[in-house]
Amino acid sequence: MIPIKTESAWRGTSDCRNCGIRDMVLFADLNEQDFGMIHAPIDDLEIRAGTELFQEAIAAQGIFTLRTGLIKLVRATSDGRQRIVRVLRPGDVAGLEALAHSRYDTDAVALTDISVCRIPLAVIQALGAQSPRLHRRLMEKWSRTLKEADDWLADLNFGTARNRVCNFVLKMRSSTDAQYVTLFAREDMGAMLDLKMETVSREISALVREQTLEPLDKNGRAYRIVNIERLQVA
Repeated sequence: MIPIKTESAWRGTSDCRNCGIRDMVLFADLNEQDFGMIHAPIDDLEIRAGTELFQEAIAAQGIFTLRTGLIKLVRATSDGRQRIVRVLRPGDVAGLEALAHSRYDTDAVALTDISVCRIPLAVIQALGAQSPRLHRRLMEKWSRTLKEADDWLADLNFGTARNRVCNFVLKMRSSTDAQYVTLFAREDMGAMLDLKMETVSREISALVREQTLEPLDKNGRAYRIVNIERLQVA
């Protein structure tokens, strides 16, 4: 696992109160008394694309709340291939399964440059036991994580190549403006959709040619949805 460098870090809890995405993550329901129970350091990390946050089956030291960027969760198949089982976006939590059995279920790798908060397991476990508000939020996050994992599998691993790519584009729409989509490397998309990289590239090119998508950069990452109906009926 690549060591994580704290390029911009703070210690303590004051910034949790003022976090720009606090309402989206675990500490949304905490009050001043709850914050007073946080004694271990919480690190604010800036991490480069390609960096591995944690590996499957290793003992967990903490969980990660994603503030900006994208994280891929990866598992190895029985034949040695890498499958991306889910993509995390701002507000999501990586490693939440460690609260149940103290180990990670997947590898977690930064798809883009990301910023995360690394929260020690001891902090979450103590707050979960002492704060009904955080315990409830943890259960909500856990339930949502399981549902989203099932939805990703159902929507992205069945049907034609066109079905899978269109469903993926719909899932990757911006949470602030659903007209815009951020994709990533075609190889990674293929690993998620169980398609060859060339097939993914061909389907994206077809959507552009049909004027369903409009490319917004030269790297094939940013697009504007021109005709959402074509994506929805694919």
